[in-house]
Amino acid sequence: MDVAVCGAQVPFTRGGAELLMENLVGALREAGHRADLVQIPVGWEKDRLFDAPLAWRLAPVDADVVIATNFPSYFVRHPRKVVWLLHQHRGAYDMVDAAWNDIGLDATSLETQRQLTDWDNRALGEAREVFTISDVVGDRLARFNGLASTTLYHPPPLFDRLQAGPAGDYVLLPSRLASNKRPGLLVEAMAHLRTATRVVLAGDGPLRDELAQRAEHLGVADRLVLPGYVSDDELLELFSGALAVVYPPIDEDYGYVTLQAFAASKPVITCADSGGVLEWVVDGENGCVGDGSPEAMARAIDDLAADPAAAAELGARGRSRVDELSWQPVVDRLLAAAG
Repeated sequence: MDVAVCGAQVPFTRGGAELLMENLVGALREAGHRADLVQIPVGWEKDRLFDAPLAWRLAPVDADVVIATNFPSYFVRHPRKVVWLLHQHRGAYDMVDAAWNDIGLDATSLETQRQLTDWDNRALGEAREVFTISDVVGDRLARFNGLASTTLYHPPPLFDRLQAGPAGDYVLLPSRLASNKRPGLLVEAMAHLRTATRVVLAGDGPLRDELAQRAEHLGVADRLVLPGYVSDDELLELFSGALAVVYPPIDEDYGYVTLQAFAASKPVITCADSGGVLEWVVDGENGCVGDGSPEAMARAIDDLAADPAAAAELGARGRSRVDELSWQPVVDRLLAAAG
């Protein structure tokens, strides 16, 4: 079949959503279909929020099946539309009144949110079936929109290339250095470490300079490594040699870092409010779930550093948790839903 994967794109931005769309197109092609990625730019600001949904309504997408992913690509019109939802516009739902968000609790914002909810319900209701990438996303959809969905898990980028290696003297946090990923929590935790464990923050973002300055202020800069953006080969080496992987985002939709860590047989240290990460990490079984404080994170790192054999056992259990992940069941289920 001819399958169009539809997704929104913020120009000059690339992250997990873009990787998912590209990998889905690749999986469809591998399954013998002709697949392509169709994207329309999106603006998140309140005054431009309805522009991209309108553009999707007008866009002619000629294909046998369309698979829509993130907001607002599911506004595309097609008789055989399936939605595999990465997320809605979270600023209009669970992140209303967040510090970074221009949708608050004033009358204009509330009317914007009401209108978007109505539009979302109509557009999502057109789909043959709605799937989500995690239970967290599905729970939000049910809570705010009253819509049912089915979770479809998928493997992360580099899944087939990640390998276990001997544990080194560092923990790894590979992520965009932005506030929603909370890299600052790990830097703060460094001041409470009893061991000499190093921290590698692999990635770039708006908090990079602030994190370096904070490490200097705390007196831990000599143990903080900030390599910036790293290549795939470098990232594979970092995963392989880590003692553990730290991933403490706020209410994450899915969390590729978690699955990549488990694929490399590394335990994951996270927080009780990290969302989709907790669909995979079980405290004491394949990682450590803390209360979100620097002290709790430091204790978890120290405990693993003091007992590398226990850390390796947690990582091995993590690996078994993700062993069955594959793109083929995802492709089969999405296309079967299209009818």
